Amino acid sequence: MDTMLEARLQTQQRNTQNTQETSLWSSGFGMKLETVTPFLGKYRPFVGRCCQTCTPKSWESLFHRSIMDLGFCNVILVKEENTRFRGWLVRRLCYFLWSLEQHIPPCQDAPQKIIENTGVQNVISGRVPSGAGEGQVPGLEKKEVQRILGHLQAPLCPFLLRLFSWALLRFLNCVFLNVQLHKGQMKMVHKAAQAGLPLVFLSTHKSLLDGILLPFVLFSQGLGVLRVAWDPRTCSPALRALLKKLGGLFLPPEANLTLDSSEGVLARAVVHAAIEQLLVSRQPLLIFLEELPGAQGPRLSALGQTWLGLVVQAVQVGVVPDAMLVPVAITYDLVPDAPCDVYQALAPLGLWTGALAVLRSLRSWGHSPRVCVRVHLAQPFSLQEYTINARSCWGSRQTLEQLLQPIVLGQCTVVPDTEKEQDWTPATGLLLALKEEDQLLVRRLSHHVLNASVTSSAVMSTAIMATLLLFKHQKGVFLSQLLGEFSWLTEETLLRGFDVGFSGQLRCLVQHTLSLLQAHVALLHVQQGDLLVVPRLGPGLTHLARLSAELLPAFLTCAVRGLLAGRVPPEGPWELQGIELLSQSELYRQILLLLHLLPQDLLLLQPCQSSYCYCQEVLDRLIQCGLLVAEETPGSRPACDTGRQRLSAKLLWKPSGDFTDSDSDDFEEAEGRYFRLSQQSRCPDFFLFLCRLLSPLLKAFAQAATFLHQGQLPDTELGYTEQLLQFLQANAQEEGFFECADPNLAVSAIWTFRDLGVLQQTPSPAGPMLYLSPTFTSRENQEKLEQFIRQFICS
Repeated sequence: MDTMLEARLQTQQRNTQNTQETSLWSSGFGMKLETVTPFLGKYRPFVGRCCQTCTPKSWESLFHRSIMDLGFCNVILVKEENTRFRGWLVRRLCYFLWSLEQHIPPCQDAPQKIIENTGVQNVISGRVPSGAGEGQVPGLEKKEVQRILGHLQAPLCPFLLRLFSWALLRFLNCVFLNVQLHKGQMKMVHKAAQAGLPLVFLSTHKSLLDGILLPFVLFSQGLGVLRVAWDPRTCSPALRALLKKLGGLFLPPEANLTLDSSEGVLARAVVHAAIEQLLVSRQPLLIFLEELPGAQGPRLSALGQTWLGLVVQAVQVGVVPDAMLVPVAITYDLVPDAPCDVYQALAPLGLWTGALAVLRSLRSWGHSPRVCVRVHLAQPFSLQEYTINARSCWGSRQTLEQLLQPIVLGQCTVVPDTEKEQDWTPATGLLLALKEEDQLLVRRLSHHVLNASVTSSAVMSTAIMATLLLFKHQKGVFLSQLLGEFSWLTEETLLRGFDVGFSGQLRCLVQHTLSLLQAHVALLHVQQGDLLVVPRLGPGLTHLARLSAELLPAFLTCAVRGLLAGRVPPEGPWELQGIELLSQSELYRQILLLLHLLPQDLLLLQPCQSSYCYCQEVLDRLIQCGLLVAEETPGSRPACDTGRQRLSAKLLWKPSGDFTDSDSDDFEEAEGRYFRLSQQSRCPDFFLFLCRLLSPLLKAFAQAATFLHQGQLPDTELGYTEQLLQFLQANAQEEGFFECADPNLAVSAIWTFRDLGVLQQTPSPAGPMLYLSPTFTSRENQEKLEQFIRQFICS
């Protein structure tokens, strides 16, 4: 340990180490290792099954166990065998020949059908003045419809599509090592397409490149040309014109006008007609449900919910009998277009800017390590089936202020038996035009699909490495020890039913991962020929925290860290903590408190799953991994002793569909169940590792509570966010918690406090104004809030 601390001190104070460090990166750690591309292995957990509660028929019909063994394919690996021709010239022109052989459906007369749509005609007839001449004003209205339609979409250009596919294939092979896709997942999508229903792909959003890469992947697998719903704010007018020729869709700005605006009514009618025509012609549609990582705000995209609402409404009115929804996710080792500060304001991407970015990527080819990409297609499910079954799962919900504020202030100790209602995504004009019940359906469907996409995503090697360096070895770790812990955390991830996006020789994998993170990690030679891996202070830790967030869904037990954190003081021996008994009812209560405190955008719980079911799942995972051991209380009958139970008093079985009665019985019996912490040798390190997974978010919340009496209020939301971020950055310099100095964490803390009733909001010309609520103006209540949050933080 002394050697590690001395080495870290030398890194911070002496700049002469930079030359030595550079030579380490270029020499490959001083080892002669054969280069092994981290391709995916064949035997991995098959992830991505749809929800059995909401869509049982889809769960059964669109899956067969044989597809689990189909393995992976590299989409950008195009050879002579992928074309109809053979020969030495074909091997040199295989990219070009492959792009010529791809099937592009003929363009249909969609604009005329949209103009003749009943909804559009009704709006036009209502806008025509009664005294107008025949044909004159309708001609002007037709031009207005064509103008809106030209902003929305354009006819496909087959030549441009083939040329772009050829150029993109060459570019992807220069930038990425591979783009992996599971053949079994693709077979499920093909089976859903054979049903004759339109396919709607609902995807996560990690990079601007997603809108080009995902259509290319699905186009190469024979699904046709995808229509991609782009965000107009991210593209310049010239780039929008190009993307529309390639299948892009852009929402007209008039569609977001008020409901009583005549221009907005016409634009919304045209958009509805265009989506209906797209679904009737069975053209696949791609919608991004997430905002870009650089956008400060809610995780769920308001634009994505708008497009999804259009699809839901088209199915409900009977334009098409049904639609098949396909959750999609894409993961990178490192996001290729992420700037140094991804939280800067995103300027619209232009043609010249995009061309320069491509040239920079090609120029660095061969000098910087290439990344791996994994595309995930979860099991498709029926929108009609989900709509029918999901409504039966809706129960009563309360705001965060109603659930937690009385407990924070000590006025109540019982957690209400209701779910939390929290939605940070603003509703746009098109979504507001729907019924309130349909708006709720779209919001919960978005959460449901995003949960399916995230849980089917593979964990990449950079996320595992960043988690180890940030939460276990911030002071540094020897490479020989890091190899074992990388393998251990990979096994723990696989045991929890999550896939990983790599395989290969362990040393080569670690070398490849560290080379990708070389801007945030330092390598130093130490005695006995070993290497010391040290995370760089400052922005490097913040970047590692963002990468490690991808591992959170794989570890459900991190949600219960708070209920045990107070039981294990850092200075106390672990063996003594195993003596204290933990009541199951108290465990449930602490889990619920933490679940309600954490933002919904982070947890992404399925709307059909109650919090109490999630509590039981978390408790089962703790027992399964050996952190908790069931303990019989003195004088009580052992749980395994069923011989003395009176069968006449209570039946020992329940009907399989009677979930309500069974669950209530379980919670009544939970009062007499107790657990203790396991005393296995590996449990302390594993437990403390789990405890730290949520530490950046919870520490940011606690510091935001401390900042309440220092902040200048009232202020605009943007102004107060800047105040809090400066406070987090100042604390990071003093205490070393750089992973907390994140703008998104500051926004999450402010919005959570607003939902909790700590901050109140009023509209103003400069934007929403925030001020302290009367309840939390007193220093005593502010300290109660901070104490409530810090009970979940493990030192």
